[in-house]
Amino acid sequence: MSLRDRLAAQIAATGPISVAQYMAVCLHDPDFGYYATRPALGEGGDFITAPLISQMFGEMIGVWAASAWELMGRPQALRLVEMGPGDGTLMSDILRTGRHAPGFLEASDVWLVETSEPLRDLQRERLPEDVRWAKSLDEVPGGAPLLLVANELLDCLPARQFVRTPIGWAEQVVGLDAHGALAFGLSPTPAAGLLPDAAPGQVYEQSAAQAALGADLGRRVAADGGAALLIDYGRAEPGFGDTLQALRRHEKVDPLAAPGEADLTVHADFPAVSAAAMAQGAEAAILTQTAFLARMGIGERAEALVRAAPERSARIGRQLTRLIGADEMGELFKVCAIHSPDWTPPAFEETA
Repeated sequence: MSLRDRLAAQIAATGPISVAQYMAVCLHDPDFGYYATRPALGEGGDFITAPLISQMFGEMIGVWAASAWELMGRPQALRLVEMGPGDGTLMSDILRTGRHAPGFLEASDVWLVETSEPLRDLQRERLPEDVRWAKSLDEVPGGAPLLLVANELLDCLPARQFVRTPIGWAEQVVGLDAHGALAFGLSPTPAAGLLPDAAPGQVYEQSAAQAALGADLGRRVAADGGAALLIDYGRAEPGFGDTLQALRRHEKVDPLAAPGEADLTVHADFPAVSAAAMAQGAEAAILTQTAFLARMGIGERAEALVRAAPERSARIGRQLTRLIGADEMGELFKVCAIHSPDWTPPAFEETA
């Protein structure tokens, strides 16, 4: 039985499910879920992330991490953590860059938070033997300052969708059409009184999972010190919009067409994540990816790479444009720092 057939049987028996429930099953079902069975990253896969576009991205994150460690007073024990580490490229670049900061790697206890066994296998091939793995942040020991990075993690955390109809709010759900195929529909919602005012037709997305991660990170850095850096496409201000999408072989496809066979995402809700973190005693600030990478020195790094390999100048220029161009990743992607209130991480001094 395919995941589509199993979902159809479940819905026929017990009724429609929320978009959040549908996302969770499609991405993480142990037998059929996308990340559990067939994550495909890179040019030959379903999607490509910034660390795979250019080494410059991971190097700037490495500069940020080492500089943050310096600003914290060079603590002798540090939890250096990546959540959702993909194929390990980003952490590999961070560790390579960190070698230029004396004492940084020696202080760092490196952890990867990963639930996908296929991706863990890729990470093991790329990273040192002393790296450790956990399935949740709770499994990473506390008691030491935290520097955590998560690139394109928030977007794959499930979200519910609510639609403003002419008579009030309804929740968008996944049910069955007259032919037994998966289909979107609307269901009355008891949450209507908690939703903002909007014109008919507007869609409001709400991710309890994204907010919960913000709260967990806020609680952690408020207690142990440090900072978390969250990079993703999403909004810096509260807003409306249907952002659910499915990607397969770099093309957008119908999210209901082949459950478990495509990557499902929604935009990161950085205002909700920040608010949840601040409710736990942390501070939070948001920059565009353009501003963050520029402040960390990506322009200078690109110039150095071109000087070292002039024949690659056109390629390096294209990579830089992809990462910071306003009509590429630069403005759509945001960088959110959640940090303890006793200091401000690099690049965020003017916005915190």
